Amino acid sequence: MTEVILVSLGGGPGTRTADCTAALGQAECILGAGRLLDGLPQGCTQNRIAAIRPEALLDAILQQTGTCAVVFSGDTGFYSGARGLLPLLRERGIPVELLPGVSSVQLLSAQLGRPWQDWVLVSAHGADCDVIGAVTQGRPAFFLTGVLSPRAICARLAEAGLGSLPVTVGTRLSEPEELVTTGTAEQLAQRDFHPRSVLLAEAAPRLDRRVPGFPDHTFLRGAVPMTKQEVRTAALAKLGVRRDGVYWDIGAGTGSVGVELALAAEQGRVFAIEYSPAALDLIHANRAKFCAWNLQVVEDRAPEGLAALPAPDGVFIGGSGGRLGVIVDLVLARNAQAHICISAIALETLSTALAVLERHGIEAQVTQIAVSRSRPAGDLHLLAANNPIFLVTGNCDD
Repeated sequence: MTEVILVSLGGGPGTRTADCTAALGQAECILGAGRLLDGLPQGCTQNRIAAIRPEALLDAILQQTGTCAVVFSGDTGFYSGARGLLPLLRERGIPVELLPGVSSVQLLSAQLGRPWQDWVLVSAHGADCDVIGAVTQGRPAFFLTGVLSPRAICARLAEAGLGSLPVTVGTRLSEPEELVTTGTAEQLAQRDFHPRSVLLAEAAPRLDRRVPGFPDHTFLRGAVPMTKQEVRTAALAKLGVRRDGVYWDIGAGTGSVGVELALAAEQGRVFAIEYSPAALDLIHANRAKFCAWNLQVVEDRAPEGLAALPAPDGVFIGGSGGRLGVIVDLVLARNAQAHICISAIALETLSTALAVLERHGIEAQVTQIAVSRSRPAGDLHLLAANNPIFLVTGNCDD
């Protein structure tokens, strides 16, 4: 009966365990990536089959008798192809043994002289990944690279306002050509690295406070209109912000709503759409001040700037430039169930918002917020009223 051993090769001959070397010497067939088969130690069988995909490995194993060794780089338990092969073997009732090895995260940790148990571990080897979400968890983030190269990861960090974040790239670890490079994300975004590289980004600065409703005075404002604290808090409640959702802030102004959305959707993506140069400067400044690194600034008008964005789970419309109808049309075309919250001061905007949602068969809810704040008047304190605000929402009942 065929038996299978999943063998970890670690980072190369110098990091391969004795158990793994012994298993290779005893195997009657060895399967794996061509690069790994070429580097096997002397004395191994010449019955070698180059295959990577789990289905292809299974098909080849079924044609064999005796002991088959399937080789993987690094460790079989750390973002390894073994994960896809294991259930296929177990479904067929084929006995399988796993031999662990030294992973790239261990190699970099040892090279830097730092423990790795608190690192956020992310793979961009076979798929895209959330770079900003990884570095904003308050811990260093380790990336296996692949689909995203070290250069691409650093470019995303720089684009998010984290160009000064310290980054380390380990290339060809444990090989004679091993190289460890340190610098900022902005610096390393200008460099190319060998495909066999890993990256460690230090934890991004972040605020401890994550509840919505920051005081107005904490935002940088200039002369740009800003959605006030009480309205921001109500808008986020209406949108039902999810931790990992995608949100648009259209007519972002100072970016106050976008910042609050980004901090609430800390593992999600938020896009602030604005075209005024003065407002854009404030959005960038407030993003940095509040460490809202997952807030991406889109320098364009709506709806033109919306076309390339991922479909939203929720949209806040604080300004539409008189194009509310076409904006809502586009939002619902991208996601018919998107939560929509429209802020209106003028009665004409309120009327338009109701008509637009009704045209789409959406029952709108209207909330009027009238806020008065105390101000000193000699020995007394009087209430000064802000303009009443209407929040018109649709699809927000769930």
